Amino acid sequence: MPVPWLIFWSVTEMVIMVAAVWSWWSRRAMLVGRVAVATLFIAGGALFNTLHLTTGGDYAGFADASYLPFVTDTWRAVVGPHQHLFISLLVAFELGVGVLVVSGGRWTRLGLVAAIGFHVGLMFFGWLYYPFSIAMIVAFALLLHAERNDAEKTATTAPLRQCTPVARHTA
Repeated sequence: MPVPWLIFWSVTEMVIMVAAVWSWWSRRAMLVGRVAVATLFIAGGALFNTLHLTTGGDYAGFADASYLPFVTDTWRAVVGPHQHLFISLLVAFELGVGVLVVSGGRWTRLGLVAAIGFHVGLMFFGWLYYPFSIAMIVAFALLLHAERNDAEKTATTAPLRQCTPVARHTA
């Protein structure tokens, strides 16, 4: 794995984790978290996999570290021989998650749920993914909680603003 990508992923993940913790108290941190998650999925996921695939990268052995023979065998039999198709689908998924997360509202929450599901699934590919995946799942869950709280605050204050009578001046 090229070192610049490892640095990129590490920095992005740290920003996500810090923003996720601070998102409980700061809307700005929640928004930074959104951008960082989108960056992770769009650049660190979709772009990386696109570049890796188009430059001849091989995904056939990706599942070799799995502790489940079913995962390893299925990956080698299905994904390995058709990696251009399946990695292209992965790229589309990662791009979609990134776009959803920065879209705001329900779309952001849907994107965060998809990101959580992605990292749960990643854990089946080996113990090496557990620390990273668990950290990201917790961070995404914190961001999801902050997004829900923000949506509730907006929903409860917006009707009040709309119903506030406006003083009229008569001449």
